[in-house]
Amino acid sequence: MSEVESKYTRETITSLKVWVPGKLFSFTCTRPLGFRFTAGQFARLGVDNTLQLPGEQEIIWRAYSMVSGPYDEQLEFFSIVVPDGAFTSHLSQLQVGSPIYIDKTNFGFLTTARFESGKDLWLLGSGTGLAPFLSILHDPHTWEQFDNIVLVHSARTAEELVYQDMINGFTEHPVLSELIQNVDKRFFYVPVVTREQLSNCLTERITTLLENGELSRHTGLPMNTTRSRFMICGNPEMVTDIRKILKSKGYSPARRNNPGEIAVENYW
Repeated sequence: MSEVESKYTRETITSLKVWVPGKLFSFTCTRPLGFRFTAGQFARLGVDNTLQLPGEQEIIWRAYSMVSGPYDEQLEFFSIVVPDGAFTSHLSQLQVGSPIYIDKTNFGFLTTARFESGKDLWLLGSGTGLAPFLSILHDPHTWEQFDNIVLVHSARTAEELVYQDMINGFTEHPVLSELIQNVDKRFFYVPVVTREQLSNCLTERITTLLENGELSRHTGLPMNTTRSRFMICGNPEMVTDIRKILKSKGYSPARRNNPGEIAVENYW
């Protein structure tokens, strides 16, 4: 094994699910032996570049947050299809049994360890930014750390509000229900659709919902620096805008030596 090959493993795709044809899909793969991660972190995934010359392998790498929990037997990932994208256009065509490469190192700081205190955890995501939050919700430690957890997922259309069964199932999760009390009263799911009018969804952008106080009113949870902690993941513009709004309201980034209320992942 070469020095480069020793840094990653060759895994196998075990299942595929298309959420929106040509746009959104998920897949699971075997978990590398000894691969450990903290809920909210991401992995570097690699696929063979099919545009190379015959006999010359080139692996293209991209960062993907885990959907799966830290203790799941398999790894699960959620992806968008980028038109003509060198990575996702190939990834979306893989089948069960296809190989995929995983860097042995985990990455990222979008974890609840960023927060030293707080009562309410607000998970604010758009699009595939939902992925790390599902992992965080799978981890019993999250429920022990916070009194209430709010998952806000923004999408353009209702069909892009994926993972509904998993999200609804957190209140009946076999492990959580045994370890944590009153999960059903402590978990708030807030779907947001910005390009359709739906009676069961909020229809303004997350930035607007933060500015006008609707998220607080909708959940009945007050927002303040003592009790509120925010995690943000999604497209860079959305992340930047939310950070500005929260900072204008007195919240600050959580850093290693400076406890704060905002945690953000930057892997774009």
